[in-house]
Amino acid sequence: VQQISGMLMKLFQRARLEKPGQVAPRAAEFTLNLLVAIYDRSGTGYIKTRSAAAALIALSGDTLLAKYRALFQFYAVLDGKVAVITRSALRSLLKDLNQIPAIVGESCSLSCVEIATHSCFHGVLNSAIVEEKFLSWLRSEPAVLLWLPTCYRLSATEMVSHQARCR
Repeated sequence: VQQISGMLMKLFQRARLEKPGQVAPRAAEFTLNLLVAIYDRSGTGYIKTRSAAAALIALSGDTLLAKYRALFQFYAVLDGKVAVITRSALRSLLKDLNQIPAIVGESCSLSCVEIATHSCFHGVLNSAIVEEKFLSWLRSEPAVLLWLPTCYRLSATEMVSHQARCR
């Protein structure tokens, strides 16, 4: 938690310099509190860096495709010269991401993670998949991660205004 706190301080300090006036003074503190609530409910003082990074990627203001690519890169391993994601890495990613909706009582069971993993690897003979297969699967909006594109769409449309009058 201490290491993540330091990283968040640096991250938000840089963001403050790049976007003056757009970053709350206590953003690092609030983000750390959220990450602790999500990943350290028992108060051990430990959060996996990869889990925290997955949450930051998922909750970032970037496009869905950029988030999906970043998540792939973060959980992928090199197989020769090609980055791939294994079944166990996908399970780990899904478990990490499903802690986010769990904080508001919207978690799914471990069987959801297994069903999603099976659907992603459906028809795949190898033990790992390349980025395009991963992205294709995510674009189909699997139920286990349906909250992610939904939150993205909500945030993308919250600033939309229509110049129409109602009668």
